[in-house]
Amino acid sequence: MTKAIRIHVHGGPEVMKWEDVPTPEPGPGEALVKQEAVGLNYIDVYFRTGLYKAPAMPLIIGQEGAGTVTAVGVNVTHVAPGDRVAYAGAIGGYATDRVIPADRLVKLPDAISFQTAAAMMLQGMTAQYLLRRTYTVKAGDTIVVHAAAGGVGLIMCQWAKHLGATVIGVVSSQQKAELAHAHGAAHTIVGAADLPTEVKRITGGAMVPVVYDSVGKDTFNLSIDSLAPLGLMVSYGNASGPVPPVDIGMLAAKGSLFLTRPSLATYTAKRADLERAAADLFDVVANGAVKIKVNQTYALKDAAAAHAALEARKTTGSTVLLP
Repeated sequence: MTKAIRIHVHGGPEVMKWEDVPTPEPGPGEALVKQEAVGLNYIDVYFRTGLYKAPAMPLIIGQEGAGTVTAVGVNVTHVAPGDRVAYAGAIGGYATDRVIPADRLVKLPDAISFQTAAAMMLQGMTAQYLLRRTYTVKAGDTIVVHAAAGGVGLIMCQWAKHLGATVIGVVSSQQKAELAHAHGAAHTIVGAADLPTEVKRITGGAMVPVVYDSVGKDTFNLSIDSLAPLGLMVSYGNASGPVPPVDIGMLAAKGSLFLTRPSLATYTAKRADLERAAADLFDVVANGAVKIKVNQTYALKDAAAAHAALEARKTTGSTVLLP
């Protein structure tokens, strides 16, 4: 048997149950992974509450982890038993053992630990596509990053600084401002209420070419108003709730703006893109340009407490669940 956190109904953290489930067997194209560490991400909350539709109930949530391949099905070529691997984006992670499509796994370099991998795959590859593909950040750019002291935010601050950009980090407390600053944010803003005014002051009126907003409803309009003409609004999360319907005429009125709602799943759907994103991430972590902060660890069986802390904005950096 395997142990897993399952939900049978949508709701608060209390709906997550620590249960015995049969150890799954890998089918064609699949691998069985004994998990050493599981990442905690806000998308897990969305599936738990029902904001994102569950494939079926009962549901094992969790999109990220790292461990060792213990068995493979037929027609598996990317990994073999004994390989150290990591993944992001395949639901079913809150378990001691899990099956996963083998082409979603990447091999871990020896220099990167299981805990570091579980803390960084989803957040780090999200940062990679946002900074390197959705908008190609270059030296001299000034960018706005919301939730700059969160898991994705701390990686983006470091990576963007490494690329030569100036980061304006938006955070919810002075303590988080100090954390974001320590990780590469040149400027920090506590609370988004005056965001456009502060961006105007910092940029001397130029505003910014891109805003990365994972907060959603509460900050959307403030983010839009921080963009320069032809700027790109990247809405990639809903921590405060989903963004209401948008009148696209507003984009013209505010400077012929661009708006995108990207997802890691699309940016890593092709195997070559997944491997490139992971290699890019492994490179900046291995060379020290990006340091992954595992600031909280919980036993996997205590995932409900981890969710409560995440939703109360009591976490910083990355949180890892240990089976």
